[in-house]
Amino acid sequence: MTQNYKSSIQDFNSIVGKKYVLTAQWDKQAYAKGWRYGEGEALAVVKPGTLLEIWNVLQVCVAADIIVIMQAANTGLTGGSTPFGNDYDRPIVIINTMRINAIHVIHEGQQIIALSGSTLFGLENKLESYGREPHSVIGSSCIGASIVGGVCNNSGGALVKRGPAYTELSLFAKIESDGHLVLVNDLGVDLGQTPDEILTNLQNKNYTEKDIKFPNKLASDHEYQERVRDVEARTPARFNADGRRLHTASGCAGKIAVFAVRLDTYVSPKRTQVFYIGSNASDTFMQIRRTILSTFKNLPTSGEYLHRDCYDAAKKYSKDTFVVIDKLGPNFIPKLFNMKRKMDLLADKFSLLPSKFSDKLLQFLSCFWPNHLPKRMEQFRNKFEHHWIIEMSDEGIEEAQQYFDAFFKNSNGDYFICTPKEAKKALLHRFVAASAIGRYHALNAKDLGEMMSMDIALPRNEKNWFEQLPPELDELFEMKLYYGHLFCHVLHQNYILKKGVDAKALKEKLLLTYDARGAEYPAEHNVGHEYTAKPTLSNFYKELDPTNGFNPGIGKTSKLKLWK
Repeated sequence: MTQNYKSSIQDFNSIVGKKYVLTAQWDKQAYAKGWRYGEGEALAVVKPGTLLEIWNVLQVCVAADIIVIMQAANTGLTGGSTPFGNDYDRPIVIINTMRINAIHVIHEGQQIIALSGSTLFGLENKLESYGREPHSVIGSSCIGASIVGGVCNNSGGALVKRGPAYTELSLFAKIESDGHLVLVNDLGVDLGQTPDEILTNLQNKNYTEKDIKFPNKLASDHEYQERVRDVEARTPARFNADGRRLHTASGCAGKIAVFAVRLDTYVSPKRTQVFYIGSNASDTFMQIRRTILSTFKNLPTSGEYLHRDCYDAAKKYSKDTFVVIDKLGPNFIPKLFNMKRKMDLLADKFSLLPSKFSDKLLQFLSCFWPNHLPKRMEQFRNKFEHHWIIEMSDEGIEEAQQYFDAFFKNSNGDYFICTPKEAKKALLHRFVAASAIGRYHALNAKDLGEMMSMDIALPRNEKNWFEQLPPELDELFEMKLYYGHLFCHVLHQNYILKKGVDAKALKEKLLLTYDARGAEYPAEHNVGHEYTAKPTLSNFYKELDPTNGFNPGIGKTSKLKLWK
């Protein structure tokens, strides 16, 4: 470390306190390694406690020509919130924002302002007394995720009526082309003139109702219902590189430093009902999807698909996660992930303990827990290959039940109306499914090839939605697990390759099959370091960050200063 960077570390210590500046390799690893993908070296991990401290740390980094990676919960699937490799031309500082978790409810609960480390868990709890709900729900890829992280990554979309997280109202810092750091207040709240005033007033909620303005800017995707209903459109309903929904913080992937976002909330339904549907023909689900989206007066709340193979894998390999959430609540999951990370880091230091120690221990313990899935779900598992969990609300409940009663008189499949307990377990089973393939791979890595997770947005008019690979490709896979958000045609297709298969070559062939179908990818997980950013997205990044000082290399772009 040169004297210059020693000085920067000293500056960080004076800004946030030495306790919150991590420089030891052991301490940094949990932040410098992705939850599922990617890792690299960082000069330090800095954990500010206020918005002003973030600003002051940023100033130090910009002055010393240090790369900044903004990080919240570090739950992403594609490695976009950590360093990736060690081929950067400048040192990296990770700024973790999770200590700054305040949420301000404004406009009688119709909107919220979320500070940089606030979470969806916290937002759900905050809105409950207002009879309102957040823009997103906790999903398979974002258990414990932050609100700002969701906006920055175009995340979400499981909710059919709301679409991905989106806003044009945010407070952020960016580095201009001349290298100067500037603060931009696009929150629509009068907070003062200087960065110190703006950030301190927001942090302390030192503003009144009259300071809150309502500019002609969106705080959610108002057009999404119309888009998702258009089942004849040749383009996907939502995807990461959709230029319609790239705006400052929204979709920025960490190319600016976001301090806060302002988002709409939604009235909670008076009644909800979950319908569990099974069929052995993918065409059955296609017919249901097109009819509901194009003819129903009331859109579903959500519609979560699970293939039988994925059902089985989640039952066995995601059991511990299911039980923890079911018994201790979703708030415990970030603690579980943190414990897992620490166990694995500890195991890496001691050769007596196996790699992926936490996965092996938790899988062993889960064997002692009885079957956690409801009897009627298990019966449908035995009867049907394809499973669909559709949630309706209020007047949509009767509309859906009448339709399903008539439809299944002459169609391949069946349905049942879930009890509240069955509904909770069905949705939870679907949302823990994402962890199954990682656990299976961890337990059997020596006998397997690489693992790939593809996040695909199919065109809205696609009728052959279930993947049918040619035999010469299909035979290269050890495991394929399919699940996703079927109404918006976003599918998560997870693969484990047979040992010895060239993962890079196979991935290129897979992507060609998606291209031939008019699909976009990624749909909602962001490009991270796993996907190549398409021109619309990479140009957006360069516009936001002309010096390439924030999160360089994202979307397989240049890691070098000034995008060289």
